[in-house]
Amino acid sequence: QVQLIESGGGLVQAGGSLRLSCAASGGTFSSYTMGWFRQAPGKERQFVAKISWSGGRTFNADSVKGRFTISRDTAKNTLYLEMNSLKPEDTAVYYCAKSRRPWVVTGTDANEYDYWGQGTQVTVSS
Repeated sequence: QVQLIESGGGLVQAGGSLRLSCAASGGTFSSYTMGWFRQAPGKERQFVAKISWSGGRTFNADSVKGRFTISRDTAKNTLYLEMNSLKPEDTAVYYCAKSRRPWVVTGTDANEYDYWGQGTQVTVSS
């Protein structure tokens, strides 16, 4: 059974940094796009960043470009999100997700992802 477990969230002041991790198990992930999404209270789930199966291509939402970096360690089946220059508007629950189909370009729509972690809370104080 596929499991995705996020960690690394917490409370940080504006301008600070956090590194999120997502440990994947129960399947083969090296052939799938992996992504990060977030959801703030009262808002819809929002795409943050994605990385191709090879790790060679990444794409970030405009709101986090230049501040967040997505990466993956295929040998460890772990996905990362390095977050710098955090802002109060980054406050949300952050989720990692696995794409539905292997070996294809996956977009930013949450419906293109089939397995999700339980989420980790990131709170940025002003």
